[in-house]
Amino acid sequence: MTKTVRLTMAQALTRYLTRQMTVIDGKMVPLFGGVWAIFGHGNVAGLGEALYQVREELPTYRAHNEQAMAHAAIAFAKTNFRRRVMAATSSIGPGAVNMVTAAALAHVNRLPVLLLPGDVFANRVPDPVLQQVEDFGDGTVSANDCFRPVSRYFDRITRPEQIIPALARAMQVLTDPAECGPVTLSLCQDVQAEAYDYPESFFAERVWTPRRPRPDRDELAVAAEVLQAAKKPLIVAGGGVLYSGASEELDRFVQATGIPVCETQGGKSALSDEHGLNMAAVGVTGTAAANRLAEEADVVLAVGTRLQDFTTGSWALFKNAGKTIIGLNVQSFDAGKHMALPLVADAREGLIELGAAVAGYKAPVTWTENAKSAKAEWRKAAAKVTAATNATLPSDAQVIGAVQRTLGSDVIVLHAAGGLPGEMHKLWQAGEPGSYHSEYGFSCMGYEIAGGLGAKMARPDKEVVIMIGDGSYLMLNSEIATSVMLGLKLTIVLLDNRGYGCINRLQMATGGANFNNLLRDSRHEILPDIDFVAHAKSLGANAEKAASIADLEAALDRARKSDRTTVVLIDTDPLISTGEGGHWWDVAVPEVSARAEVNAARKGYEEKLKLQRVGD
Repeated sequence: MTKTVRLTMAQALTRYLTRQMTVIDGKMVPLFGGVWAIFGHGNVAGLGEALYQVREELPTYRAHNEQAMAHAAIAFAKTNFRRRVMAATSSIGPGAVNMVTAAALAHVNRLPVLLLPGDVFANRVPDPVLQQVEDFGDGTVSANDCFRPVSRYFDRITRPEQIIPALARAMQVLTDPAECGPVTLSLCQDVQAEAYDYPESFFAERVWTPRRPRPDRDELAVAAEVLQAAKKPLIVAGGGVLYSGASEELDRFVQATGIPVCETQGGKSALSDEHGLNMAAVGVTGTAAANRLAEEADVVLAVGTRLQDFTTGSWALFKNAGKTIIGLNVQSFDAGKHMALPLVADAREGLIELGAAVAGYKAPVTWTENAKSAKAEWRKAAAKVTAATNATLPSDAQVIGAVQRTLGSDVIVLHAAGGLPGEMHKLWQAGEPGSYHSEYGFSCMGYEIAGGLGAKMARPDKEVVIMIGDGSYLMLNSEIATSVMLGLKLTIVLLDNRGYGCINRLQMATGGANFNNLLRDSRHEILPDIDFVAHAKSLGANAEKAASIADLEAALDRARKSDRTTVVLIDTDPLISTGEGGHWWDVAVPEVSARAEVNAARKGYEEKLKLQRVGD
């Protein structure tokens, strides 16, 4: 007869999580790094009590904002290259809905996170319970239905035994390289506390290792034939290279073939910036070197990238009419994008087998030398815009240069929305794989500080440097206090351009008036004079304001030597961005307007539309 143990559903869930393991660098470690929790009536009695029972095996971390704690969990997974994950739990209602933004971020970026929001009573006796969202025509609706479109797997647990198949499916999704993304298990609050006789076998220890699908023989043969005929081949490295741990294999492939490489936001640091054939960033925020090669390439090997519009220049970057794209991707959905020849496989295994299939092939010497020359030219241009300055209001690029000079490439540098991702993608010289952490798939303002916290939890041995604008900082800064509380030191470089400078520049570029982006152009009675230094200090951090680039470098040196989170503030110019490199991006301009500037921008926009190769 099957041995059982009587537990509440919440106790069964937490015990199960403690039994899931993985192997990293030959060492077996818990798959789950912990649970982020903000308790409320919807999860404190059931799941809260269960987490207390396993607090030594499965640490629980308290945050200040539900969205932020889920961001931290996602960043933990990203920094671990999806090999380890975290969970996040909230109460029913606003706590749960706060996590929906983070769920969407994880969904877009193909990152694993287990979300455990509290839900309504399954027995419906106390309906409507506090914070319950009611649908007049559907008694089964709850606020947690918001998670459905942004979860790879969603389940509502209305009976205690349902957690058995639900957790089995959740683990498949969280650890699958192709399906990977957020899982939401919506936990009815009465069911959390209900007991069931669970089979002991359900809690047997299990080790999860990455699945590495190898390429189909026919797809491999076609890809090899096309690549061997290439005169101007180019590799686009995406985040899948990092998640597969394929950086060394990519390097070997490049060294053997002489094919230059460029990197997406997610793929940056797949190869060191010092690599002779790494052209660095590609696309809208790309380097002049990478984009010049992309425009001419006759074969594009897209490895582990979903080819979003910033990478492809809104379908206008790859201009060679006879080009072929080979989509090497573990997810068939991505492998076939842009009419690509699909090569569905794990990035590492795919590169190994493709390398063997094209053994002896070398890109033409003129193409390889052209790439090296283009990179040298770009490095000179980048050095010029990042050089030290005495300007009262430095540019973002000059701040980036100061951070790079002072802290070097042996840090994890992290950023998200606004103007910084474009400048960082072009100008930051990344070191080892994973040292560049960009959330630009969802471009979510407010990710930065919470994400930095998660990255530090994943890599406590590394200095984590957060680059953030005043707009994002004001949206979500509460986890500065959490970083201090947990003793997880962050260095936060806060660039204050007094508004949403990036979108203001886009507004101007599309003919719009300066309106509602910079604080001075927004409706106001008094312009706010925000004391960011005092604010950061009030949360427990060290903080100071740098009056110049030289001051910034000195402050960063002090921050490096400190054992506490430090915020360094510097005022920057909202109107300056790097002119070198880059590519057009499709942002629709109104067809008619009362403003001449908009009409002129529309004419320019229509000319750019002609460059798009739609469906190509």
